[in-house]
Amino acid sequence: MRVLLVAPPGAGKGTQGALIATHFGIPHIATGDLLRDHVARGTELGRAVKQHLDEGHLVPDEIVLRIVEQEIAEAKAAGGGYVLDGVPRNITQARALYEAALKLDMTADVALHLKVGDEEVVRRLLARAALEHRSDDTEEVIARRLAVYHDVTAPIVDWYAERGILVSVDAMRPVEQVGREVLTALEVLRPLVGVVPPGARRPIDLTGLGAAFGK
Repeated sequence: MRVLLVAPPGAGKGTQGALIATHFGIPHIATGDLLRDHVARGTELGRAVKQHLDEGHLVPDEIVLRIVEQEIAEAKAAGGGYVLDGVPRNITQARALYEAALKLDMTADVALHLKVGDEEVVRRLLARAALEHRSDDTEEVIARRLAVYHDVTAPIVDWYAERGILVSVDAMRPVEQVGREVLTALEVLRPLVGVVPPGARRPIDLTGLGAAFGK
């Protein structure tokens, strides 16, 4: 399976990504971890990342996508599956990622959309900030992050729906219940992705199935 995750902050991308990776025995490509690893190892890309961060700038899309493309190529060599967590964050990244993966014949089978309401996101992130004694995740900061998500990242959902690879799941429930639904859906889809032509696929909305998984 080749899965990429789309979700607001606090929706559980990291947790569900790790679960999917473990279940299917595929790499969990988490871009935040990758960037930190390159910086720590002092690679050419890591030095470029550090320079941008030291100057207070965001890491350019070009660098992020180069790192991700390397990981996808390695995933292909290892067997062909991956879980991508952290990109794309905007439609430009989404299209560039698609083109890069297309060259490797490694485009995503599923864009997994973890749906969580804004109030729940705020509750979760404030609770996490208190638990981890973080002073940077204030309600004001969280509101700004959500605004960026809705304005910049959320439109990607429509693009994946048009391509027919979107699978939406209600992530408002406890992580174990969400995980069971995600793995069940992916297991059902796994034998189909190789036989259903891309143009014949349709988006799947599972947000109404919560009761079947312990809502």
